[in-house]
Amino acid sequence: MFTASLVPEAYYWARSSKHFDGKLTVVQVSTVFGEEPNYWTLALPGTDQHAMPSDFEIIGPVVPPEKYPMRQAAE
Repeated sequence: MFTASLVPEAYYWARSSKHFDGKLTVVQVSTVFGEEPNYWTLALPGTDQHAMPSDFEIIGPVVPPEKYPMRQAAE
């Protein structure tokens, strides 16, 4: 999956030899450094770190279970 096919603020399953000892993890596409895809990074949940998308092999999107729909805090 290429950076161009990523969706801002979406969560993805990913793997990296540089982060988390190569174990499968969840990352979030972050636009904190800019809205253009060239500025996107991957936020590493549970840390205050961001990584470059090229550091990761994106496996696929995280699909939330239908039984537990995600709700916004304002609901």
